[in-house]
Amino acid sequence: MIHKHIMKWNQASEDWHTVRASNNLTVGGQLLSRMEAKDGSMGFDFGGTYTAIIPLSRIDYILDDGREVSVIFSENYDSTTVTQTFDPEATNPVAFRQAGWQAILDSFANYTEKL
Repeated sequence: MIHKHIMKWNQASEDWHTVRASNNLTVGGQLLSRMEAKDGSMGFDFGGTYTAIIPLSRIDYILDDGREVSVIFSENYDSTTVTQTFDPEATNPVAFRQAGWQAILDSFANYTEKL
């Protein structure tokens, strides 16, 4: 995926943005992004390593902190359903993390539907 595209959709809300991203979509390859609040008040690095890739079907990766993520793509007649499962981090409530990941998926859907 072209990094400039990731930077356009990878945010959970309008007051956040991705300021840099890299993505090597191969088994053993790394994904890295830097997300920051637009007001500069906070930010964090997000990274992981791809562990399995089945083209047009599934992507698995392990985050730098050891949590696992799986993304499954299910083709429908005229659309694709994306199902993402992840190990939540322990700092924030699960519902908060789930809402954040869902918001990023929604942003991805909105962006790709306009391409």
